[in-house]
Amino acid sequence: MTDSPKNYQLICGLEVHAELKTKSKMFCGCKNDPFHAPKPNLYTCPTCLGMPGGLPVPNKKAIEWTIKLGLALNCKINLFSKFDRKHYFYPDLPKGYQISQYDIPFCYDGYMDTSEGRVGITRIHLEEDTGKLLHKTIKNEKVSLVDFNRGGVPLVEVVTEPDIKTAAQAAEYGRKLRKIIRYLDIGNCDMQKGGMRLEANISLNETSDLPEYKVEVKNINSFKYMEQAINYEMKRQAVLLNDDKIPTQETRGWDANKQVTFSQRTKESAEDYRYFPDPDIPPLQFTKEQIESWKKDLPSLPEQVISDWKEEFNIEERYSQLLIDNVQAKALLGSIFAAAQKENVKPNDIAKEIINKNIRFDKDSKSQEVIAAYQQLHQTDDLDSSVLTKTIGQVLAANQDAVTKYQAGKTQVIGFLLGQVAQKLPQKLDMSLVRSELLKALEN
Repeated sequence: MTDSPKNYQLICGLEVHAELKTKSKMFCGCKNDPFHAPKPNLYTCPTCLGMPGGLPVPNKKAIEWTIKLGLALNCKINLFSKFDRKHYFYPDLPKGYQISQYDIPFCYDGYMDTSEGRVGITRIHLEEDTGKLLHKTIKNEKVSLVDFNRGGVPLVEVVTEPDIKTAAQAAEYGRKLRKIIRYLDIGNCDMQKGGMRLEANISLNETSDLPEYKVEVKNINSFKYMEQAINYEMKRQAVLLNDDKIPTQETRGWDANKQVTFSQRTKESAEDYRYFPDPDIPPLQFTKEQIESWKKDLPSLPEQVISDWKEEFNIEERYSQLLIDNVQAKALLGSIFAAAQKENVKPNDIAKEIINKNIRFDKDSKSQEVIAAYQQLHQTDDLDSSVLTKTIGQVLAANQDAVTKYQAGKTQVIGFLLGQVAQKLPQKLDMSLVRSELLKALEN
């Protein structure tokens, strides 16, 4: 596959599904814990199995969390909403339809800012997840089994506008969205288990206008794979367009081993799903006061925390980005950083050691324990200055080539010389002091 001689622009939107970690499922009282169930089909009932007589009752907490996610993503909220039936046949969907939302989602018209520009959020809606198909070989026969422990789990879907211009921007958007969901403490987003799934709608055009086709790559379970899939599709579609062929509007999968997308089925339209309001679930009405109350409950979101930590504790952004996956970590780290300042310890240094896993940090960590661990880690032995001076002299005398290189401007050899001094002094050294004394000796 060769790159296109034409200057095509990527026109891409994402659909991200994330399971919510409520105690019970979306429309029944079954336990919501599909990844830790001791056996298949344990957390099921007539309602989530689609049996006659099972009536759905919406999960209030899941609805509240969906709206809070919308508020965190700058969305408008529909005060009147409803659930709809989305009809299609598949073995992991026992009712023959999925309870979802069609024309009046809970949240709409939001946005997220990325380093490559703003990405519009078209809608955020709530639906039920499907069961999980397991393809196995039993007694030398290939079979497909269905585990319905996941069927009926609350699933939030975030749909963007086609504002994404590069594969890297798509990955950045996805990572930021995952961090916000974790920060709100509404979902774990474990991508390897299917707790968060990515779908990219990919088109090319010579202008920023929407073309007459789009290709959807579904069920991607890593941001790296999403980047690879988008980049591959850009090349594949460009070859077709250069031959004056319009890419088929279809759903494709991503083969991570072969590094290619592959055709799955032609793309359905909304009409194919025969949406209509679910007659078993009354419409939902919210008040402005409810929405304002939920908005006030929102914690400071990751971007704000990064800014606050920089201003208050001088924490580098590269460390903050790795430390604030959830709101509990933010609260604990804030108290640790404040206590460190009182002990004249740089919070940024503690952040670095936590990331490097030189200091244990979890939900049970105490501020003073973390600070004490840092101080012990950096405690150095007292060193007789005459011993240090003598050792540095011996090292320089034994490594005249390195001394000559240093004096010629190749200052990187200082690392080698420091290592030689450290080998001769097996104590726990204050390397900043050793470096200072070594530089003095080199410059004399």
